[in-house]
Amino acid sequence: MSEQPIQWFFRQAWRRLVGLPEEAEPAKMPDLDEIKRRQWNDEFIELMKNRFVVGAFRYGFFGSQRHYDHMEAIERKARLYRETGNDEFLVDIANYALAEFTVGVHPTKHFHGMDDHHHLKAV
Repeated sequence: MSEQPIQWFFRQAWRRLVGLPEEAEPAKMPDLDEIKRRQWNDEFIELMKNRFVVGAFRYGFFGSQRHYDHMEAIERKARLYRETGNDEFLVDIANYALAEFTVGVHPTKHFHGMDDHHHLKAV
């Protein structure tokens, strides 16, 4: 049996598990450049950069506020986004996550890539 039907079988099993309808036939994956183009948003990144520049004027250079509670800020901005739908809060969340990643103070801060088995469900 070729690899494509096996991949398609597992994809359909995954779709059933998360409550999505099955696909009628195996989907052809686009090339990597197309996937990168579809899965990225340059406008979002530019907004993040712009807010860091403004932040440098207001608060100093990135990373100079090691005492800042980025996780609390992420939770607060997530609540505000849920209440208002304002995408600005998503940009703020991403920037706080970047700051925490770069200069966070969690006592056991580390990176260990893994599949946590907690994935989004279709709405």
